Amino acid sequence: MIRYKQMNTLKNLFIYLFLTVILFSCSSNKRSGNVSQGTGLEINSSRGGFQYKTNYKGQETGPGLIFIPGGTFVKGKVQDDVMRDWNNAPVRVQVRSFFIDETEVTNLMYLEYLDWLERVYKNAEGNYKSVYLAAIPDTMVWRSPLGFNEDMVNNYLRHPSFRDYPVVGVTWQQATNYAKWRTERVNERVLEREGYIEKGVALQIDSISPGKEFNTQTYLQAPEKVYGGDIADKVGRNAQSRNRNADSTALTFVKRKDGLLLPEYRLPTEAEWEFAALGLSELREYNSYRGKKKYPWSGESTRSTRRKNEGDQLANFKQGKGDYSGLSGWSNDNADITAPVRAFPPNDYGLYGMAGNVAEWVADIYRPIILNDVSDMSYYRGNLYLKPAIGPEGKIVITDNIEIDTMPNNKLFIKSLPGEVLLTEIESTDSQLRPNFNRGDNQNYLDGDKQSKSSDSEMYKFAVDDNGGIISDNERVKSLISDYTRVVKGGSWKDRSYWLDPAQRRYLPEFMAADFIGFRCAMSYLGESNQKKSPRN
Repeated sequence: MIRYKQMNTLKNLFIYLFLTVILFSCSSNKRSGNVSQGTGLEINSSRGGFQYKTNYKGQETGPGLIFIPGGTFVKGKVQDDVMRDWNNAPVRVQVRSFFIDETEVTNLMYLEYLDWLERVYKNAEGNYKSVYLAAIPDTMVWRSPLGFNEDMVNNYLRHPSFRDYPVVGVTWQQATNYAKWRTERVNERVLEREGYIEKGVALQIDSISPGKEFNTQTYLQAPEKVYGGDIADKVGRNAQSRNRNADSTALTFVKRKDGLLLPEYRLPTEAEWEFAALGLSELREYNSYRGKKKYPWSGESTRSTRRKNEGDQLANFKQGKGDYSGLSGWSNDNADITAPVRAFPPNDYGLYGMAGNVAEWVADIYRPIILNDVSDMSYYRGNLYLKPAIGPEGKIVITDNIEIDTMPNNKLFIKSLPGEVLLTEIESTDSQLRPNFNRGDNQNYLDGDKQSKSSDSEMYKFAVDDNGGIISDNERVKSLISDYTRVVKGGSWKDRSYWLDPAQRRYLPEFMAADFIGFRCAMSYLGESNQKKSPRN
């Protein structure tokens, strides 16, 4: 009798556990999004219907990047303006979460880029060889009429002694093209890793010919035309799928809704760079900042107060007239020129070199007047709204030639390459009766001159026209600020400590370079403010 009761109890327990699992599974399916909240229909059913990646775990962190949680902060000068520029008044703005490089782009990182371009383009016919030449940094930025620096001209970029030093002599245009190239290589690697492209394709550089390169936007918008139309020769195991309605084999492509491919690498906006450099998280207590920061580290001094390295400089900058590193054998910062990118401690976000070493290009077009009262969310000047060109057949147009501009200093700017999606500026019909914007080119939007309210601004056009051509002297506006002028942030090995304040800003035409300016890349973060932990983060 007792044994019968025990068996009955076990039977009831088994039934209870079975029902619990069923109920939990149903509840779990609803929570995971496998049943539509709108229609009640199944999502991702093997029988058909709507297919969507409901188990998305969050954006993967790209190579070299650090996640910066967004927030509000006071952008602009919060210290005395001894230069009397008054070009960045303090104002509170919001920055969305984003990624940014842990360090500046190094010589080694940039040489990998040059090696790829050289093997693909240098020996190609026609204008293609210009792609490699246009990417080479200007090593002559090291020259000084009354200084001996020829050893730097000849060695700084390529000698292994400087492999971990920040690349310099790079124009804003070269930096943006590097970011585009990096985007393609990283996403190609992701597709290869996930089996949508054959393993080893990304490393077969010598087999690539101009126009046959991988391009992320082409893959997403016209995948059959990627690799110059040779995608079928490069697919991996996960790209092959049987067509249900025929005996032929179809290809499966990753789509934007899969969330697998990363957003583009790009230059950070001025607001993003300044926010990341300050590293305000170390001052945060609950929902407020306790105090202000003059440098990326806490305190008002440029020297360390820690017992281990007390008195050492916390950044690489110019100490005084004729003093770049201190006394022989007793160096203040161990660097008379640039230093390795990790030579000094990181800020609270884990970012290296946000003060000193090299100043950095950011994405924004420079204007002395910052209209934060117009936009206090993710402020950025430089918007040029474009859209994919559509051909006569109603399909997206893919370029089949190279577009090169010659700048006023005779430098070449590679604007587009074959195999890319052809982009055109939006038309009036695209912005008709819109409350948020009314034109595609917003670079001169409310920039402070008398023409700001018209479609074109004349104040900031000085030596080049819209096509990059040189304007005659009698038509030239005497201003150093133009639509080709970009913001430079941060101090450098050539600067006094005044420039180490992340709020400081300078400018330089985007086609010029200097021995104290480098760059780092950023990437947008898609999702809620706090980063979800992706399996590959």
